[in-house]
Formats: sequence, structure tokens, C-alpha cells
Amino acid sequence: MSDTAFTFKKIAIPAFGPSLLFGIGKGAILPVIALSARDLQASVAVASLIVGLIGIGSLVSNLPAALTIDRYGERLSMVGAAIVSAIGLLLCVLPTSIWLLALGVFLVGMAQSVFYLARQTYLIDLVPIHLRARAMSTLGGTMRIGIFIGPFLGAALMHVMGLPGAYWMAIAAMIGTGLLAASIPDAQTPRRRSTTIDGAGMMSIARSHVKVLATVGFGILLVSGLRASRQIIIPLWADGMGLSPSATSIIYGLVAAIDMLSFYPAGVAMDRRGRRYVAIPSVAIMGASLVLLPATTGVIGFIVVSMAMGLGNGISSGLVTTLGADASPAVGRTQFLGIWRLISDVGASGAPVLLSAVAAAASLAAASIATGLLGFVAAGVFFRWLPHDQSAGAQREPETVHRTSAISPEHDPGDGKRSGGHP
Repeated sequence: MSDTAFTFKKIAIPAFGPSLLFGIGKGAILPVIALSARDLQASVAVASLIVGLIGIGSLVSNLPAALTIDRYGERLSMVGAAIVSAIGLLLCVLPTSIWLLALGVFLVGMAQSVFYLARQTYLIDLVPIHLRARAMSTLGGTMRIGIFIGPFLGAALMHVMGLPGAYWMAIAAMIGTGLLAASIPDAQTPRRRSTTIDGAGMMSIARSHVKVLATVGFGILLVSGLRASRQIIIPLWADGMGLSPSATSIIYGLVAAIDMLSFYPAGVAMDRRGRRYVAIPSVAIMGASLVLLPATTGVIGFIVVSMAMGLGNGISSGLVTTLGADASPAVGRTQFLGIWRLISDVGASGAPVLLSAVAAAASLAAASIATGLLGFVAAGVFFRWLPHDQSAGAQREPETVHRTSAISPEHDPGDGKRSGGHP
């Protein structure tokens, strides 16, 4: 699609509709997975582990997902992910044992990995380079809106059907995701289809792009860790303050509202000013908020700091996918992005472990401060390794990119010109 013919209005349904529906499905089940496990006589520890199987399923499936998408394309992969997710949800809604529930949740996590990666590569092919960041931010934002809406729709069905209502809501959303994905056109260009590589070359891709994976990729790992830690620390701190579950939910809703209101302006800023103008403030704000949280002495202070975390998280919407798209080569792009998502998921899975370890050894306050300091480390990484001018103008003029940046023209081993433009 040419730059002159492109408008977001033209791609709104095919690009963002499946993500919204998939987010609704995920949001509908997140609050009830642990409850389903407890209904099957699982302990609190086992119930927590089952909830975590979504993340584990996604983590172990990132590299196979890349190979799947490379072979079958984004559209069929999204359809397949919706089908697998619906099957997993059926196992959850009709469990006869805790093992079936665990298997169902794990399948949802595997499908999530395929879907997330397919939607990212689909949008890279569809959107001009100078609009990439706002497209990726909107993609992340629509998923977050879906996750926000999902619990309310699930609750409405649970009022009629009980706990299974949330899963049936999710199944309906996944069916809608699959039908919508099946109706959209393929976006992959003929050149990219002809220059993909097989699974044996994935290690070669990692070796040839080790600089960007070890530098900007490390920053992405820290971003994902900050996001995951925020979701844990806010409710635990509220509980420690003696706030009721309903009050905690209201605060969480306020945080989510700030999050959802800030994703598109952040995308516009990344496109117009450059990636680092959003990347550095986002991690600095999240880091500072986590460091300041133990200093809050009342509910008002806690709300203000929590909303600041939401702002930092909101403006980072689309950051991981945008930087991954910028760094990805034209040849083997899907495999590279699979590795990129693996790094991100390692951060999201590892940060809660670090937080728990520090909290057990010292206190939740110490864990919050230790995690917050990672935000300043991430800011330093992005300051050093992201191009100083990565705006749309710089994307059209490769020679303006900072020479010491990790994201540079050298990441395209193809014909010397990136299929999506220069980052």
C-alpha cells in the first residue's frame, strides 16, 4: 500500500479488529482462572501457577510461532491461533480435573504467542514506515481496551451462567477473532515471501543481530519486567494499606484509564520526534513511580503514584513492537521478531520472580525500589543505543541515524533497502 493511498481508516477493521476481540477474550478469563482452579480444590499456590501458564505457554511458543507464521502467513496463523485458543477455553469451561484446566490455559498462552506475533508482522507489511509507531501503539492500545472491556462482558454472562459464563464470553470473542481474521486480505509482500528462511537459520539470525539483541533487546527485557511488576505491586500495596478489594479495583480502573488515553499520543510522538523521546520518559516514569511508592503515606499519594505508573506504561504502548519492527531485517523478519518476543517474555516472566525474591528477603517496599531502579537502567540503555533522530524524516534519510546506535541500516541483509524503510 503506497504512502499516498494509506489511511488508518482503511485498515481499522482488518488491522485492529482482531486484536480488540482477542483482548476481550483474554480479559474475560483473567479474573476467573484462579477461581476455576480453586473450585477444583487446587491450593492457592497451584491456582497461581495455573494462571501463570498463559505466560509460560507464550514464552515457550515464541520461536515455534515465528516458524509457523513464516510458513503459513499472518492471516492463517491468526485464524489458527483463534481456533486453538477456543479449544483451550472449551477445556477450561468443561474441566473434569485440574489437569484439563491447566492444559486449556497453556493452550491459550500458546495461541496468544502466535496471534501477537502474526498481528505485528501483518501491520509491519501494511503500514508506511513514517506511521509505524502510531500504528503499533494503536495496536497495543486496542488490545488493552479489549482486556479492559472483557471482564465486564464476562461478568454480565457470569450473572446468568455462573463462572462458566466468562469462558463462553471468551469463546465467542475468539470465534469472532477467527472469522474476522479469515476475511482480511494477506498483507505480506511477494519479496518478503521469497526471502524468508527456515528454522535452521534462526540461530544465524540471532548471531548476525547480536548487537541489537544485546543492547536495545536488553532494554526491551527491562520494559517488560517493569510492566509485569507494576501489575503485581499495585494490588499488593493496596492490600497492605488495608484497602478493600472494591477500592483496589477502582484504583486499578483509574490506572487503566490513564493507560488507554495515552497510547495514541505516544505513537504520534515516536513518529514525529523519534523513538527515544518516548522510550526514555516511559521507563523513567515507571521506575520513578516504583521507587516513590514506599514514600506514600496515604490513599491520595498511592493513587497519584499508581496513575503515574499508568501514564508511563501507557506511553510505552507499542514501544516493544515498534523497536522490534525497526530492528528487524527484511530477510528472516518473522524469525527475528520471534526472538524479540522471547526476550520480552523472559523479562515479563523474570521480573515477578525477582520481585518475590527481594520481598521475601527484605520487604515489599525494598522490592518496589529495586524494581524501580531497573527503569533507570532501561533509560540509560535507550539513551545510549537508540538513534538520536529516529523520526519519520530520519527514516527516509538513513545517513542521519546516529553512528553508535544499535538500530542501523546494517540490519537489512537483503538488497540494501529495508522493505519497510529505515528506522
